[in-house]
Amino acid sequence: MGFPHVGGLPYISPMGIELDTNAVARLRDAITGIVYVRGDEGLAAEVACFNPAIRHDPYIVVAVESEDDVAEAVRFAREAGVPVRVQATGHGAETPIVGGMIVSTRGLDGLSIDPASRLARIGAGLRWAPVIVAAAEHGLAPVTGSSTSVGAVGYTLGGGVGPLARRYGFTSDWVRGFRVVTADGELVTADRETNPDLFWALRGGKGGLAIVTEMTLELVELRSLYGGSVFFEGGAIEPALRAWVDWSVELPDEATTSVVLLNVPDVDGPPPFLRGRTLLSVRFAYPGDPAEGERLFAPIRAAAPVSLDFVAEMPTTAVASIHSDPEEGGPTWIRGLMLDSFDQDSADVILELAGPGSGSPFVATEIRQLGGATARDTEDGSSVGGRDSGYTLSLIAGDPSSFADAAPARAQAIAEALQDTVSAITNVNFAGDLSDRAAFERVWPPVISERLEVVRRQWDPDRVFAFGPA
Repeated sequence: MGFPHVGGLPYISPMGIELDTNAVARLRDAITGIVYVRGDEGLAAEVACFNPAIRHDPYIVVAVESEDDVAEAVRFAREAGVPVRVQATGHGAETPIVGGMIVSTRGLDGLSIDPASRLARIGAGLRWAPVIVAAAEHGLAPVTGSSTSVGAVGYTLGGGVGPLARRYGFTSDWVRGFRVVTADGELVTADRETNPDLFWALRGGKGGLAIVTEMTLELVELRSLYGGSVFFEGGAIEPALRAWVDWSVELPDEATTSVVLLNVPDVDGPPPFLRGRTLLSVRFAYPGDPAEGERLFAPIRAAAPVSLDFVAEMPTTAVASIHSDPEEGGPTWIRGLMLDSFDQDSADVILELAGPGSGSPFVATEIRQLGGATARDTEDGSSVGGRDSGYTLSLIAGDPSSFADAAPARAQAIAEALQDTVSAITNVNFAGDLSDRAAFERVWPPVISERLEVVRRQWDPDRVFAFGPA
């Protein structure tokens, strides 16, 4: 049952929040989207997460179809005294949302590209895939993430480290403006000239600021690249990893690479060629002359016997094949760290605690090399955390029975073993569960965190947009 459609009677949620049914009815009449309330058919599907282990249970969901819908939803929530959270594709969900309102922006899927200015206007609910395809028609490409099924806007609000990060930087570095609905339900623009403080905060500050309805992103001129991944098995895993450690530090800034240890279950979801195998994958992307890319990558091919080789020249529309992230979601537990360096001692730790025969609960242990353009902030500055780090480390478990004990314990063991190289800061997109205050306080350096809080208090003094630990 939802809110009863009878004048004057309140709906009292199981958590004790009282909402006026007349106000709910007015909200339904005022928007073109759909209002769901707890118990309504369709609510669960609207807020389903890529990770099915995360199940939201809000009081009310507003599936918006326009900027006006967003404004109406925010004004309703403010009047009712319920916190507002936002979800588009559900990729970024790390903890269940219980109570409050979820504004589902998946219906804001507009896209337009101006080839002359190389600017794309991207709706808040759009995934990367259609942006990549549309841009490619003009010989252009967005600085995208590793998965094209991730929502473009939500990803970018945290910075965004993709397969071409060392050449082009964080995705947020390429944002030229936002359209947002503020905590008082007003639609405003944020760019370098208009509301520059909010613009600064939205490029890396993630949440607690406003609801983004549209993002203007500058595209790069790129039709193809040399890249992909190679896989090593069995006795080839250790020499390949050790070769990657030494090889990666010699790469030019134009080349981006990562490595991942995979313990792939034999189930639906992962690419068929990976299922049921333990492998090391080295990923590579070079947006330049394919011959030079092949030369740069040659030492990895020579490091150990290669089981699978998918590195070649490719169109930008095939960029997702570099990481081959799952297209279908499954239960996952994720934690991340950033590292100042990754050397042979670090490789020892990974092999011992996450390598073959280690009993690791992780289906993926991934290290991405940063540096290059990721270390250089934009001319006008941004709120991205982690620019000074050299690598990211992501630990991903897939067996729900490990989520409570085995995965956290092994992650802690790895963090302790790497403590001499763990960065003080972890980027918000890699941190995992931010409900823990200690973890939340590490996703930006103090100078950025303090400025973000000033901007949040300015734009949302009443904390309408709940974000971070309570």
